[in-house]
Amino acid sequence: MVSIIRTFLDIFYPLVSRIFDKTTYYYAVAGCTNLVLGWILFWILDKWVINSHIVELPVLEHPVHSYTVIAAICGMFSFLFGFVMMRYVVFTESQLRGRVQFFRYGLSALISATVNWILIKLMVDTYAWNASLCNVFASVVVVTISYFLQRKFSFR
Repeated sequence: MVSIIRTFLDIFYPLVSRIFDKTTYYYAVAGCTNLVLGWILFWILDKWVINSHIVELPVLEHPVHSYTVIAAICGMFSFLFGFVMMRYVVFTESQLRGRVQFFRYGLSALISATVNWILIKLMVDTYAWNASLCNVFASVVVVTISYFLQRKFSFR
């Protein structure tokens, strides 16, 4: 399966070979795929599975909005799918054991999520900037940080 994915990606690599090295290209495609799959999963869960506004969870004492539950499910999916793509498609030259990569990937994901939250909170709450534009800016910063964390730490 991995060789099929890489062969397919290699077909389009000449289009961007002047801009990206192959690892960065694989990373960008894997990240975009993960993002789009997350959007599709969110839509499916919102539209067809959890189509209510409030969800009662037995482990929590108060009801939560359905989008909170959906976001948590999508986050778990995204985390696992992202790890598999990074380990087996993008950073295949890594000599680290799988469990070490998984732990480090989790740490880098936690760092990225925290930076994202801080940036958006700072820009929206402190400077009263548009939240959607702040999200785009924070995403660019976080993707850059995430790439270097994964390349130099998680999958070195």
